[in-house]
Amino acid sequence: MTEHNTIDETVRAVLCDVLGLKAEDVAAFDADTELFGALPELDSMAVAGLLTEMEDRLGIIIEDDEVDGELFENYGNLLKFAEEKTANAATCASDEEE
Repeated sequence: MTEHNTIDETVRAVLCDVLGLKAEDVAAFDADTELFGALPELDSMAVAGLLTEMEDRLGIIIEDDEVDGELFENYGNLLKFAEEKTANAATCASDEEE
């Protein structure tokens, strides 16, 4: 399984677990699937839980200034953000080992 698929599965699992969405509904999400404003379960309170769970499961740290409305505009943006944060965390970890 590729890194992309692993991150994609993790982000989808977080959406299911935190928002209580059905797995089959989340499995149908594509890059253009709207999130914030389109999913009643994803409100401002749920955003904090979603970000915290992503940090825990992906081993990343999300800074407050990295979070904006565009991040939750659609699934593609959220997945891209998770992939970039995961890649940066891996790079930082390998730099620390040297």
